[in-house]
Amino acid sequence: MRHALIFAAGLGERMRPLTDHTPKPLLRVGGKPLIAWHLEKLAAAGVNYVVINTSHLAEQFPEALGDGSRWGLRIRYAYEGPIPLETGGGMLNALPLLGSEPFLVVSGDVWCDADFGRLPAEPRGLAHLLLTDNPAHHPGGDFRLDATGQVHGDGEPRLTYSGIGVFRRELLDDWAGAVGAAAGADAKPPRFRLRPLLEKAMARGQIDGTHHRGAWTDVGTPQRLAELEDGLRG
Repeated sequence: MRHALIFAAGLGERMRPLTDHTPKPLLRVGGKPLIAWHLEKLAAAGVNYVVINTSHLAEQFPEALGDGSRWGLRIRYAYEGPIPLETGGGMLNALPLLGSEPFLVVSGDVWCDADFGRLPAEPRGLAHLLLTDNPAHHPGGDFRLDATGQVHGDGEPRLTYSGIGVFRRELLDDWAGAVGAAAGADAKPPRFRLRPLLEKAMARGQIDGTHHRGAWTDVGTPQRLAELEDGLRG
């Protein structure tokens, strides 16, 4: 697993006014941009090529990160246009830059102490998801992880998808069938969420996962950013 995709195209609406002039993944925490934590961990895990999808204030990413050489990485940027394509559309848009092998995916607006090198290079099925305990702002969780490591869209108890995982490009082969007539699916390029694709694959037993019991934060609001900063200082 030598390639990775970082989702960094969101508008950061819940982080305003901080994101009025700075994309959320470039907000600083612990002395560096949030996305830099991911780049360091990807490099340490043996990844050497990273695609970063962009939309809101897209020009700031190459200005801040360059070509990735300071981390020993090669960075390519996949611009989505002025309207973000959501997670599924963003992944589809980036596929031409990602090659044929499985790739690691990281949401640019989370912080996590997981060792990316411990994720499987080859998922058993179409994707391997890193799941975490449900945070206070998302108590219902997302998916159920069974004792064999399979991930399910139904049942209890549920865990929260961390925004980190390993994916095969084949997950998107029938994206149109999975999302149906969802708003944005007929746009060019299409705009759709990844979750319907995951749930369809889960129903066929093609998604597995790991429960990460360490630190994880969805840096979605100024308060959670401040709490993360305090935690890193402590």
